[in-house]
Amino acid sequence: MKLYLASGNAHKVQEFQALANASGLALEIVSAKAIGGMPAVVEDAGTFVGNATKKARALKAILPSEAWVLADDSGLCVDALDGAPGVESAYYAGPQGDSAANLAKLVETLRDVPDGKRSAHFTCVLVLIDAAGQEQVFEGRCDGHLLREPRGGAGFGYDPLFVPAGHEKSLAEIDEASKNHLSHRGKAWAEWVRSFEKRTRDLRLLD
Repeated sequence: MKLYLASGNAHKVQEFQALANASGLALEIVSAKAIGGMPAVVEDAGTFVGNATKKARALKAILPSEAWVLADDSGLCVDALDGAPGVESAYYAGPQGDSAANLAKLVETLRDVPDGKRSAHFTCVLVLIDAAGQEQVFEGRCDGHLLREPRGGAGFGYDPLFVPAGHEKSLAEIDEASKNHLSHRGKAWAEWVRSFEKRTRDLRLLD
C-alpha cells in the first residue's frame, strides 16, 4: 500500500519509511516530489493540527480519490521562549527554511539561559486522510532539554541540540531505532499504527 507524504523533505520521507518498516506494515512512503511536488500551502493556521490539515488536504486534492495521504506538522517548543519557535520552527531564522540557520539562531538566543531552565519538547501532529476522505489526527510529544552546542551528525533540524528526558545523548547521537521509539514523530506514528491495526481487525470481524 502506498502512503503519500505531504512533504518533499527527504529526511522526513526516510524517517517515516523507517517507522513503517519497523512497525511491520507493508507501506511504501511516497514523497510529494514523486508526483511533481507539493501544492503551495500557506502554513498560517497557527496550530500544528491546522497546518498539518492544510497540507494533507492540498495533496489529497491532486491525487486519485483512492489515495491515502499523510501530513505532519512538527516543532520545537522551548519553555524559556514561551513555547517558541513552535509552529514557526521550520522558519525560525527566516522564510528560506534553512535548518542550519534555525539551529544557529536558537543556540544564540539561548546563550544566556542557565542549564536548569533549558527544558523543551518536540510536538508532532499527523493528519491522515484515507481513501474515503475520512480525516484522523494523531499526536506525539517528546520532552527533554536543550544543550548549549549541537552534538551528533545524525538526525536533522533541531535534533543535535535536543536531549530526550532520561537520556544523555542528543537525538542526533542516538541510533535510528532508539530515536524512532523516543521521538515525537515516532510516538505519533505509533498512535496511528494502533488505530490502523484496530480498524483492520474490525473489518476482518465484519467479513
